[in-house]
Amino acid sequence: MTRFDAIVIGAGVNGLVAAALLARRGKKVCLIEAARHAGGMAGLRPGEGPALAHLVHNLSPAVRRDLGLGRDWPFALTPLATVALAEDGRHVVVDGPNAKLADGTAHPFAAAHAALTERLTRYGALLRNMAETAPPGGGMSGIAMMRQGLRFARTGLSLRAMGKPEMRRFLQVLLSNAYDLILDEMSDGPLAGLWTADAVRGAALGPRSPGTVFSLIYRMGHGGIVSRPEGGMEAVIAALEEAGRKAGCTLRTDTRVARILTEGDRVTGVATEAGEILSAQVVLSSAAPLTTARLTGLDHFDIEATRRLRNLRARGTVAKVNLKLARAPALPGVDLASARMVFAPSAEYVETAFNPSKYGEMSEAPVIEAVMPDPGAASPWLSLLVQYAPADLDGGWTAAARDRLAQIATRTLARALPDLPGLVTSAEVMTPDQIGAATGGPGGHWHQAELTFDQMLTLRPGNGMGHYAFGPSGLYLCGAATHPGGDVMGLSGRNAALRALEDRA
Repeated sequence: MTRFDAIVIGAGVNGLVAAALLARRGKKVCLIEAARHAGGMAGLRPGEGPALAHLVHNLSPAVRRDLGLGRDWPFALTPLATVALAEDGRHVVVDGPNAKLADGTAHPFAAAHAALTERLTRYGALLRNMAETAPPGGGMSGIAMMRQGLRFARTGLSLRAMGKPEMRRFLQVLLSNAYDLILDEMSDGPLAGLWTADAVRGAALGPRSPGTVFSLIYRMGHGGIVSRPEGGMEAVIAALEEAGRKAGCTLRTDTRVARILTEGDRVTGVATEAGEILSAQVVLSSAAPLTTARLTGLDHFDIEATRRLRNLRARGTVAKVNLKLARAPALPGVDLASARMVFAPSAEYVETAFNPSKYGEMSEAPVIEAVMPDPGAASPWLSLLVQYAPADLDGGWTAAARDRLAQIATRTLARALPDLPGLVTSAEVMTPDQIGAATGGPGGHWHQAELTFDQMLTLRPGNGMGHYAFGPSGLYLCGAATHPGGDVMGLSGRNAALRALEDRA
């Protein structure tokens, strides 16, 4: 038997953050990963091409601070402009609050875009305070409750400082849908399509779905900046691994947990499939909630909790397609080396793309985010995230279905990049069911559970399970199914580790 103070299951971004933070606080930590390498869903590769995650949207400054990484990450982050692709060639280049046409002329809704960016970023700063702490309540210690109360008091004061008209407006849009919000500010077209596509990124939702403004504001909490890490996601994962290693954390890859061990109503460690017993009084799991409950034993959870776990909505709809190209495609007026391309020609297009997925069908005209991770290469890859390819595809994800998805993605992008089909030399496809099978994430969903109002804050992942502590004493959830979710933020892992430390202070 090997003894540790804490064991973390799963070396995805949240598991890496949780383990490094616990180790930095003086705990003897073992981080266990079933795969041969760390990174989880962020580092997952369909083949030789780019990993599933190809950009950084929300790496939290709080994570960087708590892991002792200083003011900057130990790799370069290149901010990217976003190009809203248009079929008529009038592509829109968006760089923060600035929007213009690719030929350099002013966009007719540039002022509306700037005002909306400023307003949602300001709203997002309020929600960021909530993301960087556990949801209110949950049986925390007195000191922890006081700290939490102060944070929420600051959020309340910031909200009140807006003034009554703006505060009323904030509360009004918070529960609305992105389609109506965006089209109240601008006419439909590529710019509106970009806004709505970002509101539903990674979700099994359309822009008319309630609560999509909330998820959009959440993502604007860190300014809505999109960056490409030098060295790809491997550099991000390596930095988190190194932070844990420097703090003394033990990382064991290619090791699968068979059971979470308990004695009475307290965890005592884990047993691996190889028969090894690792002892610890604290276990944090970044696996999905139902998977964690089954590893622990469902008898530790009441019937209602088990029912809620089994009914979590986690239906992945995003596939990864990597296209190998003979050369970079031509896009007049756009530097592909510093661009994120989004094909969502209108808000109505995004809603229409969503509709087939409701019935287990892949969209024939999907929403696509495209990046060139290595634009200077002789034969570059074009990395695509193709939205509205459901995990539960009618007829299953056969080889023929995956080939068809690659063809649909290429044909769809060709509406804005006409020379693309002739440049493709090969394709790699990873569908949501494959993502789920490789990572254990239910349905291949980025967040392990849909980010909707009934699965957020104290209700994430379910009612009565919203404060990281899970089942028997000493067991915590630290994965994307907990508050505040995934998106390569690392905050779920950070918040869970802090909760575990507070409980044992």
